[in-house]
Amino acid sequence: MIDGQYSTDLPLGHPAFASTSYDPDQLRSVSRKIARKGIGIVDNSPLFFFGEDIWNCWELSWLDSKGKPVIAVAEIRIPVTTPNMVESKSLKLYLNSFSMTRIKSPETLRQTLARDIGRIVEGTVSIQLILPDAFGQLGIMEPEGICIDRQHITVTEFNINPNLLNVENHRISETLFSRLIRTNCPVTGQPDWATVYVTYTGSRIRPDSLLRYFVSFRQHQGFHESCVEIMFYHILQKCRPETLTLSARFTRRGGIDINPFRSTETSSISNFRDPRQ
Repeated sequence: MIDGQYSTDLPLGHPAFASTSYDPDQLRSVSRKIARKGIGIVDNSPLFFFGEDIWNCWELSWLDSKGKPVIAVAEIRIPVTTPNMVESKSLKLYLNSFSMTRIKSPETLRQTLARDIGRIVEGTVSIQLILPDAFGQLGIMEPEGICIDRQHITVTEFNINPNLLNVENHRISETLFSRLIRTNCPVTGQPDWATVYVTYTGSRIRPDSLLRYFVSFRQHQGFHESCVEIMFYHILQKCRPETLTLSARFTRRGGIDINPFRSTETSSISNFRDPRQ
């Protein structure tokens, strides 16, 4: 299954010119509405979730006013309400275009990133630059919750099947997670790997059924953000939790990891670093 049809104009899957001087024209957008049609969100339909896409960009460098290189890690938070996502390879090329560009200060760069990426996604994005003196805060955290990967299951479904999900007749609040998630890029077909977390209150979701469901994404082709929205939609529809938050920590590609979360609640989540990131 593929998330709709995406423009062949995207840098993904094609040779690209890597500019080393500031070039905001490298950025490309991907419309969210293409994949959202599959979960019933069309035209101006209201969203049934809150959330953000959290991007961690590990390969960011520029020159200070005297020509000395500076490095930082950029955290980019893009609200789910933006009509567009930013295409990941275009973001890598854009960030690389600063490598020989003199920037007055980190704050000047932060404002530039917020303006340019906001223009592409058509919304307000939040940018934080973590400089080397603060790299200690980027430490790895072990997952919280119950790992479902030790379930003894037989798997026969490798294409998305929400009917695999089942609940039990008692109420619970818990966090479940799995490291066995594999999806595929809808443009290049390359595999994407993630740890997915489900925090909910409601009828207990059978861990074996949730694991089978997650494994059924193994041949699915979709961007990270849309995969998370499909999972959220199916669990909401099939399990009927009172509250639900679903987040995914995808492994790094091209110096960038993407971490979408969707929730029935308006609160944000911390940008912790998964052991595989």
